[in-house]
Amino acid sequence: MKRVISLTLSLVMAAGAFAAPSPQAASDTTTKKKPSKKPAVSSASKLDKLEQALEAQQQQIQQLRDELQSRDQDIRQLKANQANQQTQQQVQAAQSAAAEAQQRAAAAEATANEEKDTVSRLNSDLTDVRTSLTNSAVSAQDEQKRVSALEGLVERFRFNGDVRIRGENFNQETTQDRNRARIRARFGFEGKLNEDFQSGIYLATGTLGDPTTTNETLANVFDRKTIGVDRAWITYNPVAHRWLSLTGGKFAYQWQRTSVTGDPDLNPEGFDEKLSFDFNKPWLKNFTVQTIQLLYNEVSAGQDSYSLGSQISAKLQFGPWSTTPSFLVMKWNRPDAILQQSAFAVGATTAGLAASGTTPAQGPFNVPGEGQGCAKALNSPAFAPCVFAPNGMTNATFVDAKGNLHFYSGYNYADFILNNQFQTGIKRLPVNLLLELEDNLDAEDHPLDAKGKVLPGLGSQNKEYGLDVSVGQVKSKGDVQVGYAWYRQEQDSVIASFAESDQRAPTNILQNRFYALWRVRANTVGSFSWWHGRTLNTALENATKPATTAAGVQEPSLNRLQFDLIYTF
Repeated sequence: MKRVISLTLSLVMAAGAFAAPSPQAASDTTTKKKPSKKPAVSSASKLDKLEQALEAQQQQIQQLRDELQSRDQDIRQLKANQANQQTQQQVQAAQSAAAEAQQRAAAAEATANEEKDTVSRLNSDLTDVRTSLTNSAVSAQDEQKRVSALEGLVERFRFNGDVRIRGENFNQETTQDRNRARIRARFGFEGKLNEDFQSGIYLATGTLGDPTTTNETLANVFDRKTIGVDRAWITYNPVAHRWLSLTGGKFAYQWQRTSVTGDPDLNPEGFDEKLSFDFNKPWLKNFTVQTIQLLYNEVSAGQDSYSLGSQISAKLQFGPWSTTPSFLVMKWNRPDAILQQSAFAVGATTAGLAASGTTPAQGPFNVPGEGQGCAKALNSPAFAPCVFAPNGMTNATFVDAKGNLHFYSGYNYADFILNNQFQTGIKRLPVNLLLELEDNLDAEDHPLDAKGKVLPGLGSQNKEYGLDVSVGQVKSKGDVQVGYAWYRQEQDSVIASFAESDQRAPTNILQNRFYALWRVRANTVGSFSWWHGRTLNTALENATKPATTAAGVQEPSLNRLQFDLIYTF
């Protein structure tokens, strides 16, 4: 195409050259005409030649036009052929794609038919599933309600307890040394029943016939250890009247006390009503008054045994010194039931009665239980039913004309406690000082001697004096506390059956105690106690002493060493 256009332009330029007059001729026309000296025939001949040349040029132009037209037709034909070839290729590709599409359509149709069947089955299954889901949703809602109720119940209560491992040694002059290992495990929960009521249940190890200890000795040929209900109570403490607290059941002590009047492991049973008022005064922080009713023996055809008491206390603050004075009065009604407990309560055996010929026809037999056995008391039976005293009977007793055993004194406690704490400026090292004076208002004026005779030259054995001083505390990891306690407790100051079980004897003692505690971890405490004590007066009836010590002679002090590791949770 470029070649044709170039040839055409060359021809046009040549024709222009023939038609245009020469410069000389132009000049001649503008100058003065001179008479021609050449003949006219020459001009005619030149014109003919020019016409011939023009004709020849027109023929060449026409020829070039024809050639150009022919080339255009070839180009159009070539384009048409190319278009036809592309079209054919496209048609072939379309035919191939159509065939493939037809195959896919057939496969899709078959698949669609299968899917229709599947959809039909799924619709049927979906209907069943929807029905099942509806039923499950209803069940799940009910279950969720029960779970929510259980979660709410669990959140209202807290679980806790402890495990204690103890190694123990007893040594005293003239007696054989004694060593034993013991364990204690306690577990339970407590919390709110609702906004106004709290409750708790605790289980603990310990012999079922001994309420003053939760220890189990590692003995008895690897037998399983006993566990029982240690506490179970409900307290009413209304939100609208926080000053009021009413408790019933088997509960921890609700009043201020020491182990003199009740062993730390003993949980009394009965009722307690407390009115406690908090104050924001500079020196008065709290004032509390309460009444107590303890039930310790019920008789179906006779009079029950119970204790009635009341206490007033206050919490006072004077700068770094805080003190809590309290005064308790507690009257024990018909305590003689303690001296006539059942065989199970003392864990004793009736087999020994065979020697006296008094064994029932169905005996002799061993009584179930693992209690301490019958306590020794003057003129008391050696076999059940007998005196109940887990740590020995050291009170004065007598036998009436019918052969029944009775306490020599009545028991009406008047107990004054002054509990003090002094801040030293070192948070972990407060000084603690507890002072106690306890008086049995119903004690006899004179005690009994070892043979049960009255000692007129000796006054009433009705008082207890106590002191406990310590430095430190065991609230946080690393805390340490060391202390010393001293007690002088006369024979009939309290009922021996419920007093501290770790000291030399329940009553009629002069007792020293050195102790140290270390909180090794937040939930682990190591402790050491050294009980160093002796019987106060061995001349009295039921005095605890070695067989080698005569009545009225001072016995050697008994040393009792205790090493404890306590884990709490």
